[in-house]
Amino acid sequence: MGTNDKIKEVGVNIQEKANLIWNVANTLFGAYKPHEYGLVVLPMAVIKRFHDCLLPNHDKIIETYEKVKHLQVKDGFLRSASGYKFYNTSPYTFDKLKADPENIKPNFEAFINGFSDNVIDILANMGFFTQIERMNDAGVLYQVISDFCEPNADMSPEKISAIDMGYVFENLVQRFSESYDEEAGAHFTSRDIIYLMCDMLTMNADFADSEAPAKTVYDMAMGTSQMLTCMEERIKTLDSEAAIICYGQEINPFTFGIAKADMLIRGGDPDNMQFGNTLNDDKFSGYTFDYCISNPPFGIDWKREAKDIEKEHDEGDAGRFGVGLPAKSDGQMLFMLNGIAKLKDTGRMAIIQNGSSLFTGDAGSGQSEIRRYIIENDWLDAIVQLPNDSFYNTGIATYIWLITKNKPESHKEHVLLIDAKECFEQRRKPIGSKRVDITEDCRNLIIEAYGNYTDNTYTKEIEDGKIVTVKSKLLSAVSLGFNKITVESPLLDDNGQPVMKKGKKVADKTKRDTEIVPLDEDMEEYFKREVLPYRPGAWIDKSKTKLGYEIPFTKTFYEYQEMEPAEDIAKRIEAHEKSMSSKLKALFGGGEEA
Repeated sequence: MGTNDKIKEVGVNIQEKANLIWNVANTLFGAYKPHEYGLVVLPMAVIKRFHDCLLPNHDKIIETYEKVKHLQVKDGFLRSASGYKFYNTSPYTFDKLKADPENIKPNFEAFINGFSDNVIDILANMGFFTQIERMNDAGVLYQVISDFCEPNADMSPEKISAIDMGYVFENLVQRFSESYDEEAGAHFTSRDIIYLMCDMLTMNADFADSEAPAKTVYDMAMGTSQMLTCMEERIKTLDSEAAIICYGQEINPFTFGIAKADMLIRGGDPDNMQFGNTLNDDKFSGYTFDYCISNPPFGIDWKREAKDIEKEHDEGDAGRFGVGLPAKSDGQMLFMLNGIAKLKDTGRMAIIQNGSSLFTGDAGSGQSEIRRYIIENDWLDAIVQLPNDSFYNTGIATYIWLITKNKPESHKEHVLLIDAKECFEQRRKPIGSKRVDITEDCRNLIIEAYGNYTDNTYTKEIEDGKIVTVKSKLLSAVSLGFNKITVESPLLDDNGQPVMKKGKKVADKTKRDTEIVPLDEDMEEYFKREVLPYRPGAWIDKSKTKLGYEIPFTKTFYEYQEMEPAEDIAKRIEAHEKSMSSKLKALFGGGEEA
């Protein structure tokens, strides 16, 4: 199955299994609103999967527990008995729970509390203990458990592999996210965008060395961890034997629970999924990774974390934020700095940003200094403008920044801007603000533009005969910089002569002005050509010169549209007036005004 097929469906068998699980929602109808079904279905799917995995060794686990329950450290013994990184020491199974409807709530709670701490942590973060109370009060708890006892709800490894179960769970997560409509974007990025990011990150990567260490992938704002899942999947398509270790951090308890559960379901290390605020509670301090892929929140202020962030800023190079701090109203560039700090010297990062990261902040400001840091270190490889309406929770312009710590020679000292805003296929049914998809054809066109790394325009005919377009412009890194100079003019006395003080001309503050001089242009030559002819006697106050950086995306791709000649406009107006006059005469019977 191609990656485009995976966007549209997860596979027939997996889809059917996900349908069967989601159909439990029928039992919840009335007690829960449709967008709340996932609050029960997702944790119950986790519980049933773990139960079915442990069932063959149930008696062995209980026997081992009786032997070691007096020990202070017993996890190792119980994990060994279960054969997994989790276990359950409760005497209950789903069949035993179903057999005693009168005591369903206390028995089910005892069963849940018998799980190992890592599973209980998942369920606690997902708020499932509250849902047990709610289901019991609504009279649906017993039926929900009974539904998961049905033969077609068997989730044992014999019936469904760890990989396939991961896809089933991902499918359930997607349904839950989409049921939230426009709120989904808070924790869910659609696969079409993720696949594009993954393809850009892995382009020209060599995974053939069997002796190479495991590739590490990190998401600093992982939501439900789907970016990590897709990245692992993408690397596996390039080398099925590649070893991959995923790490992630998430601030939302429920989505963190989903991510940790997904890691356990897939057989990974759940300790690599950490809960907390990445900006002021970095769980991976000191770690570096091969890849970083992330869609952090933008437009979110960081005032609450300001004390810790400013303290780390004061640490300079010892911290993540020494280079500069953005405005407190938008912390997205802090996530970018965190990602850069987490990259190995050979690492790459794909991160989503909105348009403000391109240009906001004057020369010398925190935002400009962050751009300067990235560009002067020659880490900015490419920026892709995505189509509007690509995300569930926003219709604004968004961009993928591709950061590469070790650019190939052909990319050095340059940045490729890719305008892909017209490269999409319209969705038949919008989900929240998401009205377009980046299909496989569209994605391949964008990847072609990145691979060629030069000025060009690419077109392709897709479904329904629509032509999609991608444009690329290759800029020198130095062209993104500028000097903001302060131009002073002399203060004149009543005789029109410059006022002098200590042998120097006094500046007239009312005439003070600034000019933006491209970094690749000589400042003095620019001043002589552009300023002095219009302001004789002016000079540059070099003590006030500031270096800045911005990425003029819109300007770079601007195409002048010649205005319609005034004569043609007048003719159209005249024709319109005649048409209106004829219609009015026809309407009123052709009579003239009294």
